Amino acid sequence: MKLPEFPVEGGCQCGAVRYRIKGAPLGIYACHCKDCQRSSGATHSMSMPILKENVELISGEMDYFDKAADSGRTVRMFGCVKCGTKIWNEPLATPAMLVVKPGTLDDVRWARPVGNIWTDRSLPWVAIDWSQPHFPGQPPNRQPLFDAFAAEVAKG
Repeated sequence: MKLPEFPVEGGCQCGAVRYRIKGAPLGIYACHCKDCQRSSGATHSMSMPILKENVELISGEMDYFDKAADSGRTVRMFGCVKCGTKIWNEPLATPAMLVVKPGTLDDVRWARPVGNIWTDRSLPWVAIDWSQPHFPGQPPNRQPLFDAFAAEVAKG
């Protein structure tokens, strides 16, 4: 996986919210939980954890709500106040991190997931690469996903 030159930018559907990512993410993975199915309107969503210090809101206004996740943890979900596009979430258990939704990047071609979480909630016809790190629910920590991402980046 070849990373782009940072910074990169993204935004919401209506264009009101714009953000900048100033450094490489820690990882990218697919989440198959029911919350991600609902919010994406699809079989899963992609998650891109990144240090909060590397994310900058350039313009627009976002609102949030606190959601009890399937894991029992509280997640603060942020989205555009005008169009509702979910941009990122802030896991309150790890306040130094944001989990950006890579589909909101201007150029998402490079953002390939290297693992899967909540596979026990995946739809039976979804193809999952079981050779990648995978977890039936919330992983006890994301380090195996981060390690897999670092290994893919190192391959170029």
